[in-house]
Amino acid sequence: MQPEDAPLTRNAAQGVRYARELEAHINWLDTFSGTALGVLSVASGIYTYLGVSSLLDDNGAMSVFAAIAYSTAVSVGIFVFWSYLMRLFPAVRTNRARAGLLGAMGIGSLAIVAMSSWLNAAALAGSAAVEQHLAKTVQDYQVALERAHEIALTGQALERDVSRTRQSFEDLSEQEAAGSLSGLAGRGAVFRVLRQKSAELQALETQIAAQTPLVESSFTEGNTILSRMRALTVEPGNVEARSVEFSEAAVRLQGLITQLRQLSVAPLVERAAQDLAASVVLPELDSTTAAGRADQSATITSVLEVLGQRAATLERAAQTVQSLEQATDVTYTPISAADAVILYARNFVPSWAGAIAIDLLPAVLVFILAITHGAIRNSRDGTGIEDTMTLAELRAAVGALRDVEALAASQPNPDSPPTRAAAPEPAAAPETKAAAE
Repeated sequence: MQPEDAPLTRNAAQGVRYARELEAHINWLDTFSGTALGVLSVASGIYTYLGVSSLLDDNGAMSVFAAIAYSTAVSVGIFVFWSYLMRLFPAVRTNRARAGLLGAMGIGSLAIVAMSSWLNAAALAGSAAVEQHLAKTVQDYQVALERAHEIALTGQALERDVSRTRQSFEDLSEQEAAGSLSGLAGRGAVFRVLRQKSAELQALETQIAAQTPLVESSFTEGNTILSRMRALTVEPGNVEARSVEFSEAAVRLQGLITQLRQLSVAPLVERAAQDLAASVVLPELDSTTAAGRADQSATITSVLEVLGQRAATLERAAQTVQSLEQATDVTYTPISAADAVILYARNFVPSWAGAIAIDLLPAVLVFILAITHGAIRNSRDGTGIEDTMTLAELRAAVGALRDVEALAASQPNPDSPPTRAAAPEPAAAPETKAAAE
């Protein structure tokens, strides 16, 4: 502190002028800061109302009243919270008090985000987030449909393996008819065994071929449904109404994907391959000689060995198809706008930033005021109150001093003795008055 009679230094005088300038700016800003904070609070409450409305299924009067009550409470809470901090945080001077208020600001900011900001984001980007959910679901269904179709086609490709095995047995039967296998020309026991297995494979081949049109028709119908679902994601209008139709299309598409899985012939080929070698009806050896019957028996044994090898090859091919990774089960789950905004938050960062900024922007004003008040205090540090008075304040102080002196002069001093009043002069007698005349 400077001595009372010492004049201000140049730096101190500049500091005082700087502090007065900042105070003038703060006084001017205070004229509309409350209004601005109120506008931000009301705007946040409006978007909160829209977000709450999207969560309520009922559109009755009670739901509207509940949404209004919640949004009003949010607006009042935001206004009161930031008003407290704008007044108290710049005024405190100790680090402990500032740390405490910073902690309270952090907790309050989290509470505001939890009760308001995510609803604001739902109001800003709720419809777009639901459309994003629809688009992602379409992509998942498309992947599942294509995968199911691919596995079904891979199963249909087993038809070539079955055809090749059937053709090999037919060729062997022709050789047996010419006498190249058992040495006995004609259609004997060996020929009938070969024809028996060739007929079984022919029936399996026909059954596989009959599945091909069903697979293609299911895939075509699935693509048609997918096209409609894609159109629903971008069509104008209420997204809730589109979600209902989208859900119906998703159910039909899921049924087609399941049908494609069932049309896979790999399990059928595997069972047929197992039965191919296990169920053989051996005919009676029809050679007229013992040597011929021995040759037929040996040939049938060789045929059965070949049959087992071909059956094992078909079984492995069918198992390879069945071991392929199946299409992922996709289930469309309708979600609200608020849930969609949270689920796809990364895709709507600007909307989240705007929703949070409208609630937490006053925090910047709190720090601005704190910095400014700190600068004012630093500029006045080392100066007395008499050095910081303005001319108007000095005139007001002088006027107040005069009023105090006048009031003191008009009141009696209790320490002085009381003043005795002069006695009144007695009235003259009537005779004396007449003589004098």
